[in-house]
Amino acid sequence: MFARPRDGVGGFDPPPASLRPAVAPTPPPSPAQQAAFGRPAAISGSFAGDRPSPPPRPLPPPPPEAVLRAFAPSGSGQRGLQEPPGGRPGRRRTATGPWWKPDARTDPWRDPHAPAGLTGPAVFEEPQEQEGPLVVDARGRRRLRLRDLSVRLWVVALLAVLLVGAAGGAAGYLLTRTADEEPLLAAGTQLNTTDEGIAREPGSVSDIAARVTPTVVSVEVRLGEAGATGSGVVIDGENGYIVTNNHVISGADGVEGAEIRAVFSDGSGSAARIVGRDPASDVAVLKVEKPGLLTAALGSSGSVVVGDPVVAVGSPLGLASTVTSGIVSALDRPVRLSGEGSDTNAVISAVQTDAPINPGNSGGALVNASGELIGINTAIASLGGGSVGLGFAIPIDTARDIAQQLITTGRAVHAALGVNARSVTDGTRDGALVVNVEPGSAAAEAGIREQDVVIAVDDEPVGSSEELVVAIDAHEPGETVTIELIRNGSSTRVDAVLDEA
Repeated sequence: MFARPRDGVGGFDPPPASLRPAVAPTPPPSPAQQAAFGRPAAISGSFAGDRPSPPPRPLPPPPPEAVLRAFAPSGSGQRGLQEPPGGRPGRRRTATGPWWKPDARTDPWRDPHAPAGLTGPAVFEEPQEQEGPLVVDARGRRRLRLRDLSVRLWVVALLAVLLVGAAGGAAGYLLTRTADEEPLLAAGTQLNTTDEGIAREPGSVSDIAARVTPTVVSVEVRLGEAGATGSGVVIDGENGYIVTNNHVISGADGVEGAEIRAVFSDGSGSAARIVGRDPASDVAVLKVEKPGLLTAALGSSGSVVVGDPVVAVGSPLGLASTVTSGIVSALDRPVRLSGEGSDTNAVISAVQTDAPINPGNSGGALVNASGELIGINTAIASLGGGSVGLGFAIPIDTARDIAQQLITTGRAVHAALGVNARSVTDGTRDGALVVNVEPGSAAAEAGIREQDVVIAVDDEPVGSSEELVVAIDAHEPGETVTIELIRNGSSTRVDAVLDEA
């Protein structure tokens, strides 16, 4: 039906009429359409040729004088905008001249003399999609961000870093393999030194220690296989007398085979003999046969006040010539002494200090800022056997008096009242309750009875049994003291002539 003719020339034959689509005839226009859109009967052909042309477009007025002065070029015959003050910033856009390009002067949009005219429609380039706002620097140039780099550039950069690292590692390995190791030993090495002296002011701890340490000795006591260590202070270097505590050497007194030895700060030693000892004050005196000993300067404990700096010197824990420092933290502190393995049974009016004192300091020196001996270290207050910052020393005034008696007679005497007492309080007043009275004693002669509460001795308050012992011991045998006591709820005063203990 649609085949090409046999001669192969020409197009397709038209289809038979029976196969052509039926085309509906166009209906004639209606009278209304003819009246609205039909050509007038008096006009033939197309639109009339004598149609009036539009009036000419008026030329735009010249720009105002102010605009010309501001934007017109400075030279005659030039067009476009005048250059900015200081000349053109450059061929590229910058923050100071963002609109100046090479074609700026010929741009009609920048020429105030350019006439107005219609142009084609505006054509805008499709903006490229970007993930974030455009980042530019201060000169208007786009800044490259790391996330703007492609994967290929990232791979190249990573490979470059790995290559540089591998090259550096290989170079370091080769250098360390070929470099010679430095020797461990260097003959003739001299370390730097300084010639500047260290100033040690008079009265400093180091100055005091240098002057006092040679006068303090270590006291070693041997009882067969057992032994103990304490300290002592040379109080008479010419005759070799050393003061120490009774509880340090009492275990060796009268014991066959016992040995007492004094070891000096220079390391030398000498056998020591007991001159005398006093369990009631815990003071003892030894004698060594070693001439030329340095003697300690004896001070006065009566001039000591709370807060005075002090230095303790001794052999704590067997460590000879140990120096510690602190202050006087209290005075006239009643302290009961009862050394284990010793016959010491004393109550002293102690100098309390926070200078660390440990076992082995007993019998050592407590000196003031002038290096003067003001006490003999004898006890510590401790919950676990070590120093906790509370140490007690026998005042040197008491130790001097007892030592002189021991050197002179071999024994020391004390005043005694003849009572046994314990500390009591009724909530408002403290005192010493008399538990028993020795027959024929000074207390019995004065009429003191059991259950009496002593509250004062010579108008000095007594608040405990220890304070009563200290108050009586401050007097000499034969002295008369006035004792105030509470009996059956009323106050009574009696006079007692003290006995010799």
